[in-house]
Amino acid sequence: MKPIAIYHEHPDWFRPLFAELDRRNLPYVRLDAAAHVYDPAETEVPWSVVVNRASPSAYLRGHAQSTFHTLNWLRHLERIGVPVINGSLPYETEISKALQLDVLAGLGLPYPKTFVVNSAARVREAAAKLRYPVLVKANIGGSGAGIVRYDDEAALAAAVEEGRIALGIDGVALVQEAAPLRDGHITRIELLGGKFLYAIDVFPAEGSFDLCPADICQTTRGESLARAACAIDAPKNGMRVQRASPAPEIIAGAERIARAVGLDIGGIEFLVDDRDGRHYYYDVNALSNFVADAPRVIGFDPWQPFVDFIEERAGAGRGSWDESSSEAAHDAALARAEG
Repeated sequence: MKPIAIYHEHPDWFRPLFAELDRRNLPYVRLDAAAHVYDPAETEVPWSVVVNRASPSAYLRGHAQSTFHTLNWLRHLERIGVPVINGSLPYETEISKALQLDVLAGLGLPYPKTFVVNSAARVREAAAKLRYPVLVKANIGGSGAGIVRYDDEAALAAAVEEGRIALGIDGVALVQEAAPLRDGHITRIELLGGKFLYAIDVFPAEGSFDLCPADICQTTRGESLARAACAIDAPKNGMRVQRASPAPEIIAGAERIARAVGLDIGGIEFLVDDRDGRHYYYDVNALSNFVADAPRVIGFDPWQPFVDFIEERAGAGRGSWDESSSEAAHDAALARAEG
């Protein structure tokens, strides 16, 4: 078979993926999303499948050049018929929180009340139609970047007057109600092949918006987690995590979102607003970093079914992922979620 291409920019997040590919002796190459070139005239590539693991937070690591280059390249690959895992549509959705909310609105699914702005001068006007506290979120974020909470109108007004409102690298931001979290957590539903794989409750550190599951350092019981997907010297961030059991209708909503945007692998996050007890979807993560120390937290290693999925897309014929196994895995995951 032709090699599998893993297209990524972060140096550490995908070490478990490479370890599983190595364990199976699968041929693969690593492509650097931060220093990449392609020929629009080419009609074929030397890879069996391209696995897109580009991150919207690349600009935080000095790699902003990867963001829109990646979108152009994925569209090129699709035009010439190259199999891509998480292609241009899910990636385009990943790098636009505004687009994510439009998808949710189109599906009739609940999300926090939000306005989209392209000028700091309009932020106060938008916030006036919301309940405080409010969040100003960069349209292209990643790892909690570009999110600032304002507890009242005076704090927001001061930020506007002092030029402290940052709209992000594309000049677009969301102004959104900051719902109080019921039980102090959000829930992330992880999906593979458009279907439920597992879910976790994430308890963020106070004042933090970085909810990367691979960076979580302990369970709710205080047990330390081995963060194999993270930089060795990454500071422990105080997040806690536990396996979650979302209601079937919430899982079904997440699966509808995944199908609508062609999400092969990714996480969809929702919160329960403590003011009304309702759930609201608020983030679609096409770059899926599985939870740290997954066997301890959720009872299995999700990198294994992911590589099964990659093998199937690559046409290797050696993975166990097909429609029947997908349904079986889906049923097993739902059973785990139910208890």
